[in-house]
Amino acid sequence: MCLFDYHRFDQELLRTIAYDALVWSSLHGLVVGDYSSQGSGSVPGVGLVHAPFALLPTPFPQNQWRQASELAPIFNELVDRVSLDAPFLQHALSRTKEADEFTSRLLDIHCKMLQINKKEEIRLGLHRSDYMLDEKTNSLLQIELNTIASSFAGLSNLVTELHRYILSRHGKVLGLDSKSIGANDAVNQNAEALAKAWSEYNNPRAVIMIVVQAEERNMYDQHFVSAVLREKYPFLNRMLLYLYNTHNITSIRKTLAEVDEEGEILPDGTLCVDGREISVIYFRAGYTPVDYPSESEWKARLLMEQSSAVKCPSISYHLVGTKKIQQELAKPGVLERFLENKNDIVKLRKCFAGLWSLDDSSILTKAIEKPELFVMKPQREGGGNNIYGDDVRETLQKLQKSGSQEDAAYILMQRIFPTISAAVLMRNGCLSKDHAISELGIFGTYLRNKDKVIINKPSGYLMRTKMSSSDEGGVASGFAVLDSLYLT
Repeated sequence: MCLFDYHRFDQELLRTIAYDALVWSSLHGLVVGDYSSQGSGSVPGVGLVHAPFALLPTPFPQNQWRQASELAPIFNELVDRVSLDAPFLQHALSRTKEADEFTSRLLDIHCKMLQINKKEEIRLGLHRSDYMLDEKTNSLLQIELNTIASSFAGLSNLVTELHRYILSRHGKVLGLDSKSIGANDAVNQNAEALAKAWSEYNNPRAVIMIVVQAEERNMYDQHFVSAVLREKYPFLNRMLLYLYNTHNITSIRKTLAEVDEEGEILPDGTLCVDGREISVIYFRAGYTPVDYPSESEWKARLLMEQSSAVKCPSISYHLVGTKKIQQELAKPGVLERFLENKNDIVKLRKCFAGLWSLDDSSILTKAIEKPELFVMKPQREGGGNNIYGDDVRETLQKLQKSGSQEDAAYILMQRIFPTISAAVLMRNGCLSKDHAISELGIFGTYLRNKDKVIINKPSGYLMRTKMSSSDEGGVASGFAVLDSLYLT
């Protein structure tokens, strides 16, 4: 549409808007640590640079936006149901375990929890389901479902506010209305779920522990959640007819190594770290092998799993988010094992892209003949891991020749070709006009205590935009920029 051909705008106008956007970002904390600055990933306030963002919002159809939002509670419930089916998880990942050391270690922890009959009565999920719009069919197709360390609730919120600000100042000349930008309350919704999980744990003196990487350029996205917890959710105590604030919800940040060094489990199952009782463990690390450089980190993960603290996610929720389980759930008849509502099953199947294991010889033949139509995915999170194009053919042929079990470490997925749009991207203070594609992530929050579902709802969104020539799509991994929706 001509309205959204952002390349048509005068360069001077774009520079003016970019200046306003950079000032706003600096004033409001839309920032990350600068790779080139020593200490930017460990010392707050050192070496800040604005987070990469799209200067103007990306158009997105209202119907598909509504569809994606309606899917969130269904996926939330599905994750919970699958997490309780230990035989399914262990069997579905059995071949993957032989081929992938990281998945094997996670499954070992899962097995140990089964052996001691560990039950998670309070279950908390902060999920994000990522989608692209297929240009040919205009269908909303799922890329993946993230069940651990779903990032950018804080900064995506800010980008939505930034775009509203830009359109309030420049909307008339741009021909855009700030009211058409999709509402986004992700950081508050994520904080609400953490606060309610803290409340269900029922000890006002316990703290929320955020498990982080030792070097984290995206720490400010995490700090936004902590700030909302502290400012918006004071612990209220009722005495007689008066409410008084006894103290706020406190969060602490610890690496896996620090948890191993400072953590202990008391005889009643209580987790204490550095002398403080932990109510909720919120993982923003632990999703990649890089986070486990030694046995110390694995000991910490096991320690936390054995405790009575609420985990976000538990080891079983983590496993449900693996690529292999995503592929298994897309098989005919599998969803029926976990969901009774036929309409919900139809809605989920409608958004599934093609997904296959590498033991399907007919699909392997097609992928080798036309590798550009497929993406090869390992059991990894965090961006930069997938295999595309001719590399798909080469990798598949190598696996066939080796005759090993390594193929079980991967799945094949239909490659989605979304609409290419004209975008203006901001990185390191510089604007560039690029042809771009976008990926929509819908956050979903889920909390239950035994049989009582306390929260199950869509909870804001993350829009990422990248150059159409780029295969990978992570912001933190340097491929994409943060964006927001302009509903059409």
